Amino acid sequence: MASNQPLVDNDVALLEQLGEKHRQILQEIHKVIIGQDEIIEQLLVSLFARGHCLIIGVPGLAKTLLINTLARVLDLKFSRIQFTPDLMPSDITGTEIIEEDIGSGKKSFRFIKGPIFANIVLADEINRTPPKTQAALLEAMQEHKVTAAGETFVLDEPFFVLATQNPIEQEGTYPLPEAQLDRFMFNLWIDYPDFEEEVAIVKATTSDYLPELKKIMNAEEIIAYQDVLRRVPVADHVVQYAVRLANMTRPSFPGAPDYIREWINWGAGPRASQYLILGAKTRAALQGRFTPQEEDVRACAVPVLRHRIVTNFNAEAEGVNTLDIIDRLLAELAGG
Repeated sequence: MASNQPLVDNDVALLEQLGEKHRQILQEIHKVIIGQDEIIEQLLVSLFARGHCLIIGVPGLAKTLLINTLARVLDLKFSRIQFTPDLMPSDITGTEIIEEDIGSGKKSFRFIKGPIFANIVLADEINRTPPKTQAALLEAMQEHKVTAAGETFVLDEPFFVLATQNPIEQEGTYPLPEAQLDRFMFNLWIDYPDFEEEVAIVKATTSDYLPELKKIMNAEEIIAYQDVLRRVPVADHVVQYAVRLANMTRPSFPGAPDYIREWINWGAGPRASQYLILGAKTRAALQGRFTPQEEDVRACAVPVLRHRIVTNFNAEAEGVNTLDIIDRLLAELAGG
């Protein structure tokens, strides 16, 4: 919830620290990762806003390396799950085993925690596994807990899920339904590096140089920053801007432009407005500002809205994608 209460001294001090820590985090990540500035920024925004990310990108773009590096710099437990058609829900959440007490001979069940019990979880190729297994991950994302054999296990905080999808190989995949996609704060598209970046990547990865990474933060500090970001005040006009932007993606909204009715079946729900504001707050704080502006909302618009807009056949026939629609809406709002 957006609050307009002024920040107390302790909150101001924390936010000032966050701006400095943000610079240090970027410095450490760039010892390993070349380029990808926008993606790194959006990952950090999502993490500190307590969101989750869906990452689309072809293989070989260092997605795993980036996320592993982020976990090391933030001193968080990292876990990678390779999603396959035969993966079972218990392979993610954990399983019960029968254990025998050597002294008494008594047998009892013991729960062995699965890879979901980490701070940063990389769910690789989430669309390769059947819906039942996808649901096990998505439920844990939403609830921050796992239920097994009638017992509830709370996941460690911070808890940050990054799910990847390969945009090329779509045969034999199980696309996530819209309701499940809505659980991801951001939808990020990782593109190929430019020529100079690729030259630098090849030089760095074909030598024996291994950079030494410093730990900039820990779980306790991240939780404190996540808490203070919820208390960052937001001006009413910024909240209204975010809500108006989300509303304008809906064909049923009276103020929606004609092309929205023509090209879109379903627009973004209220969760989009919430994530636009949470993203804007976090982006402003990471840049050392104490309150977000409309510009911060615009910066979060594409990753928040891209997977929440369902286009129809008319849009496809005219070669219009969700990115075109978001850009057009942002231009209209800027003009009006």
